[in-house]
Amino acid sequence: MSAHYQPTGTTAVEISASIESGIRAGALPPGAALPPVRALAAQLGVSPATVARAYQELRQRGLLATAGRHGTRVRPRPPVAARRSALRPPPLPGARDLSRGEPDLRLLPPLGPHLAALATDGGPPVGYSDAGVLPELAEAAGELTLTGGALDGIERLLGAHLRPGDAVAVEDPGWANLLDLVAALGLRPIGVPLDDEGPLVAGVAAALAAGARALIVTSRAQNPTGAAVSAARAEALRALLAGRSDLLLIEDDHAAELARVPLHPLAGATASWAFLRSVSKPFGPDLRMAVLVGDETTVARVSGRTRVGAGWISTVLQRLVLALWRDPAVTELVRRAAQSYEQRREGLLAALAAHGLTAHGRSGINVWLPVADETSAVTALRDAGWAVAPGALYRIAAPPALRITVSPLDPTDLAPLAAALAQAVNPPHPPGFPT
Repeated sequence: MSAHYQPTGTTAVEISASIESGIRAGALPPGAALPPVRALAAQLGVSPATVARAYQELRQRGLLATAGRHGTRVRPRPPVAARRSALRPPPLPGARDLSRGEPDLRLLPPLGPHLAALATDGGPPVGYSDAGVLPELAEAAGELTLTGGALDGIERLLGAHLRPGDAVAVEDPGWANLLDLVAALGLRPIGVPLDDEGPLVAGVAAALAAGARALIVTSRAQNPTGAAVSAARAEALRALLAGRSDLLLIEDDHAAELARVPLHPLAGATASWAFLRSVSKPFGPDLRMAVLVGDETTVARVSGRTRVGAGWISTVLQRLVLALWRDPAVTELVRRAAQSYEQRREGLLAALAAHGLTAHGRSGINVWLPVADETSAVTALRDAGWAVAPGALYRIAAPPALRITVSPLDPTDLAPLAAALAQAVNPPHPPGFPT
């Protein structure tokens, strides 16, 4: 724990609020260790049970995690807004930032012309009673609703089917935001190993045997590994999941048009299922909308929760997305963007292979490079002018690795980046160093 921050309070509520305040202010940064229960109880003059209740409440809300022999620590990305000074510092001056997992803003379609068209011919204003999914979108599928992006859809799905303490099978390594969400909802993650063709069948079977109530699968462009579910893997998983009435199956096809590999969905393998496709990767992160299709009960639950909460996804946003989907020029821009990402990703994989390094990146905008020591590799790369994401943000029990986002790269960057990665992963031994 930070030497400059001491939790206070005489009740579990006061102690948990004090710790949360320290996290929010940055005095307890991600990864900071909290005192053992008995030690903090002695410092505060309260019973160990009081401190244990405070820690439990913070764990259930996803702020703390139990790290075995390393004790209780602040989670890497706790779900509480921090002050600006406590946010992630920027890379060193002049460094290339390959850590953020964002699309190349240069390849996004311009929104101006379509917004101008909506301003002049966007239809009459919409009232509360007429809002909801536009008929033009609803015609695309029988059971359909909209959410504010893929993660919003997953949150609504989990909230509609599960309760705190339930187990969720997630890919390991997997999407950091999803792992954070599962923790914030008080759910228990069960890691499912994967390879380039998606979740391993044996891993899914083990998660089901361990009591998983939901399974979340990334169809293509898996973050962080780039895995994409193959036809053979989909067939095997569908056979395993067939007829399960006690499992919610969620598929996330966030990359959609950018994936450049065929889609092999699992939709319908279980009684309760949902398939999500968001628009932020191909059209822009600021377009917070995803289409959700699924079985009748699941879609009705999500629609009902939306109605009593946010209400609906803006019909202005819906019309804008429809205009983008229908514009052949935008379709061509997205096709060229997908091709560009593929060239950069495969170029980096080939450059790494030339240095004897095996990385993963079958689809999407990220490359996953296994390493022996994440901390030393990230530090060496930072010193060489490259910022990458440590794999610890994405792992439960998977081995160490680095996530490199290719979207900021130009073709001329690939060779020097691969050389820097090779140097960081396999640093030269000093004279006399035993090998």
